Amino acid sequence: MSHVTRAADLTSRERSLLFWASFLALTAAGTGFAFRVAMGEAYGSELQLTQQQVGEVFGASLWPIALTMILFSLVVDRTGYKLPMLLAFVLQAASGLGTWLANGYLGLYFAALAAGLGHGIVEAVINPVCAAVHPREKTKRLAILHAAWPAGLVLGTLLVLGGDALLGALSWRAHALWILVPAVPYVLMFLPCRFPTDERVLAGVSFREMLQQVGFLTAFLTCGLMSYEIGNQLFNLTGWSRPESWFEISLGIGAVIGLGFGLVVRSVGRPLFFVMCLLMIPVATAELGTDGWIKGLMTPVLEHHAINPAMALVFSASIMLVLRVFAGSILRHASPPTVLALSGILSAAGLWWLSSAAGVAIFVAFVLYALGQTYYWPCVLGFTSERYPQGGALTLNTVSAIGLLSAGIVGTPILGAAFDRSIHHTVQAEAPALAQAAHGEGRFMWMRHTLVEPQRAKQFVAGLPASERAAVLAVYHEDSPKGRAQMQAGRDVLAYAVRFPAMLVVVFGAIALWFRARGGYRPIHLDHH
Repeated sequence: MSHVTRAADLTSRERSLLFWASFLALTAAGTGFAFRVAMGEAYGSELQLTQQQVGEVFGASLWPIALTMILFSLVVDRTGYKLPMLLAFVLQAASGLGTWLANGYLGLYFAALAAGLGHGIVEAVINPVCAAVHPREKTKRLAILHAAWPAGLVLGTLLVLGGDALLGALSWRAHALWILVPAVPYVLMFLPCRFPTDERVLAGVSFREMLQQVGFLTAFLTCGLMSYEIGNQLFNLTGWSRPESWFEISLGIGAVIGLGFGLVVRSVGRPLFFVMCLLMIPVATAELGTDGWIKGLMTPVLEHHAINPAMALVFSASIMLVLRVFAGSILRHASPPTVLALSGILSAAGLWWLSSAAGVAIFVAFVLYALGQTYYWPCVLGFTSERYPQGGALTLNTVSAIGLLSAGIVGTPILGAAFDRSIHHTVQAEAPALAQAAHGEGRFMWMRHTLVEPQRAKQFVAGLPASERAAVLAVYHEDSPKGRAQMQAGRDVLAYAVRFPAMLVVVFGAIALWFRARGGYRPIHLDHH
């Protein structure tokens, strides 16, 4: 085997440079994400974008991540890791410069698209590189590496707030360039480095054997989710009508592609790996899907204490950052499945408490929730890398890609449906005339739910006598989150979301017990040729 570089061949300086350059690359992605969270309203207002367009720009930075993660996982063993990382830097830098130069919706959209593509390449490279450089402590190192994401959220938010405080009110165009602060150093650090060869390649595991780890089951799930999301983007950009049963159609497309893939590689796939991929749906919902609702609850508390609401992001990300850095201390005493089950207990308890907490108690409950969500992603990655090393970069990045896809496809919409149901329930109880006039039906996957249609509600309220209008608006206000129905729905959503970490407690607990019954959890190490 020519041009092979083993982890043992690297100097300690090279190993350190690779790890911290990888850390900064993911930090850059988090910095760009924090900019879009903080400045979306500003550039939307200046460029006269609709709220839908602002949301589409934000989504353009997310949906391509899974696409490039999986595609580059198939080729990085042949291209090497350095070339993709140079491309990732170009894309991330282009996202900042493109946003700075944008003068309309399309400019912002393609800049955000570049950010998403670059982020996906970063993840496709740094996860297998970290596992290859540290083959005997993968979960610990992956946990520390993924502290870079909250580090990027903290850095990006503080750069926006600090830039305004120190340099005067900067434009959103200037803030878009903050992504270069971590991006330029990481590309300079990568340039002199040698990259290790993946342990799958060193062990002589063939490309086909790698694909067999995925097989029909996971290919079906991945292709179904990707078809659904790519179709959604096409419908949004072109204005084509979305079929009512698009989700079911997408699963059918996924089944056809997955079946063809399974027949070609002659594998159904590894069942437990497929289960881990399925579990990424509640993981993503519990970790990413609930964040918006929690921050919405914390905003009035922070404002009451004269703290900028943007600090809610810094607060949550800082907790995650610190805990991930010290993951090694926990993993010495518990296996990844056990840590994941315990994480489910903590996040379920935190969500349940948040659904009824008030005042300072929200901070305490939020810390409990943050403790729970901290180790979900890195422990799933660590488990996958340790138990399925034959899958190389593909299995490692596929499980993460499914989590990212399902956060937008399942997590956010299902919580939104719960929000709508709660609003309708409150309005029906306190303002039945409004509920009847604005009654609507929503659909998510195979489920249907009742809701209050905002436009019809607005027309109904406008037609009320002034003496009745105030009482109805106190229950439901279509343009404000301060109506009793909206405020109650925010808490009801958190109570509803408890079922997702509770599900993780049961399944990850069963997996931990399954390993214990077979002598305990042990990583699989491949013999290198």
